[in-house]
Amino acid sequence: METPQRHRERTDGPLRSTLVAIGLTVFGVLVAPNFTTLPAFLLDPALINSPMDASITARAALLSLNFVGIALAGAIYLAVTDRGWGYVDLRMPTKQGWIYAIAGVVGILVFYVLVAVVVSMLSLPSSENNVMGYIGDDPTMVLIMIGIVFFFNAPAEEFLFRNVVQKRLYEAFSRTHAIVIASVIFALVHFVSYAVLSDSLLATMVPIATVFGGGLIFGYLYAKSENLLVPILSHAVYNGFQFGLVYLTLVYDLEESGPTTEALLDLAVAVATLPLPLPLPL
Repeated sequence: METPQRHRERTDGPLRSTLVAIGLTVFGVLVAPNFTTLPAFLLDPALINSPMDASITARAALLSLNFVGIALAGAIYLAVTDRGWGYVDLRMPTKQGWIYAIAGVVGILVFYVLVAVVVSMLSLPSSENNVMGYIGDDPTMVLIMIGIVFFFNAPAEEFLFRNVVQKRLYEAFSRTHAIVIASVIFALVHFVSYAVLSDSLLATMVPIATVFGGGLIFGYLYAKSENLLVPILSHAVYNGFQFGLVYLTLVYDLEESGPTTEALLDLAVAVATLPLPLPLPL
């Protein structure tokens, strides 16, 4: 009988496990997507230099295939290390699992609103994520992005960062330490994406801190439920809510509603997704 995760002995050193986690992240975010997104660039070369001139189909394909690459990196690791699909903790949640998922949605949204209030009160700057360069002010593309969040973004990110990276860290760290380390890596991998469009280090760190907090919450949900579907559901609803706010502000001009609402919308734009890969020359 397989030893339950919570009682599994630590079988690896902290340094090696951390380096493996970093390597998986680099491969999953900066390497694999550059290959999986090639069909989108071939479909419409305008994606390379002027994404907003590309077709909606090409932009949607790029965003979707980006997350396919992230998931593929985790799958390759499981195959190469002979961990196999039995390593994946994916099943229908129990009653307690659904409670965790709902609590996770409430918790992440409360955290998100609190951050927005602090940003508004302190007049903090917040950088945009480069994914908005592929969405722009197109409400249709925002709606497409909500679908991508549920079917590609949340499943891919949670699979790699929670079920592969965080679970791999269990082999050298306590669960609490593994959650924190995975969340730090999860946040730092966003840094370049925000820094490119940022006016200052502070403007970059505001969304990075928000992503880190989200990583802690999703990591905790995975550790407590031992079910990948729980953080996927919470993550999808969270990002779907963010893009929903972006859609509403584009259609109904909600930025005139007040400073706190404007801060919510700014964070929605800033914390939506993982950075996109730099296109390889065709």
